[in-house]
Amino acid sequence: MPATPGTTQIGFVGLGIMGAPMALNLIEAGFSLKVYNRMDRPRVQEVVDAGGERVDTPKAAAVGSDVVITIVTDTPDVEDVILGEDGVIHSVEKGATVIDMSTIDPTATRRIAQTLDDRGIDMLDAPVSGGPQGARDAALTMMVGGPSAALERVRPLLALLGPTVIHLGESGAGQTTKACHQLALLVTAQGVAEALTLARRCGLDVERVRQVMMGGMASSRVLDLFGARMASRDFGAGIESRLYHKDLDIALGLAHERGAALPAAALTMQFVNALIGRGRERDDLSALITVVEELDIS
Repeated sequence: MPATPGTTQIGFVGLGIMGAPMALNLIEAGFSLKVYNRMDRPRVQEVVDAGGERVDTPKAAAVGSDVVITIVTDTPDVEDVILGEDGVIHSVEKGATVIDMSTIDPTATRRIAQTLDDRGIDMLDAPVSGGPQGARDAALTMMVGGPSAALERVRPLLALLGPTVIHLGESGAGQTTKACHQLALLVTAQGVAEALTLARRCGLDVERVRQVMMGGMASSRVLDLFGARMASRDFGAGIESRLYHKDLDIALGLAHERGAALPAAALTMQFVNALIGRGRERDDLSALITVVEELDIS
């Protein structure tokens, strides 16, 4: 039976910078949500004020829920909220669907999915792209792995979060696709940081250079979003660099497993490592330009 407002109970675990606006969009569409977040932050109360029922554990969020959505930070976090002592697995009912929208290791995804499948519970890995603004505007892209029948049941629900929902294959395929996506994003961000650094060293107006590039073949979403922040020196907005570090580590791990050479990714990882090493792990990824700027070959 398709997930529809008024008939489908949702458990929602993770009300961070992405999860909170996603939960709000589902509540606005008429879904009933039981919500859990590890930390008490203003955006959690915002979801509760909008109609979400706050509970104390992921296990409680899954009680009576037809669909459970998780969107948390990293692989161990997903394992904990789904399989841990107070995890979803201890109360979710047979026939329910668990949708993990975090960005994590595909191998762990397959292991979690198999554990749930053994209990008659479908799992979809459906990481997202679009950032906080995309989450607020319900403009996310979702890359999905797992049973196609389960996806079709929840597709109407996912469509409320964004217009692009693409099934990539079996369990783990969504997470593998997200790793490839983040690889391209990060290598592009490194290129943008180097191009704008060169423009500045040559005495040019960096923002004007960026605008020209946006009109040429170098145009990209990365240049548009992160390039603008690099030019304006706005390093406080967006998703924290530590999360991109985690994502690139996943991509490099997959490459190692499959014997794929990723030289540009390896180089970019050195710069992201340097950014983290400077204590800037909570800055936006656009702060990558500061590491490039500090290099001097003279």
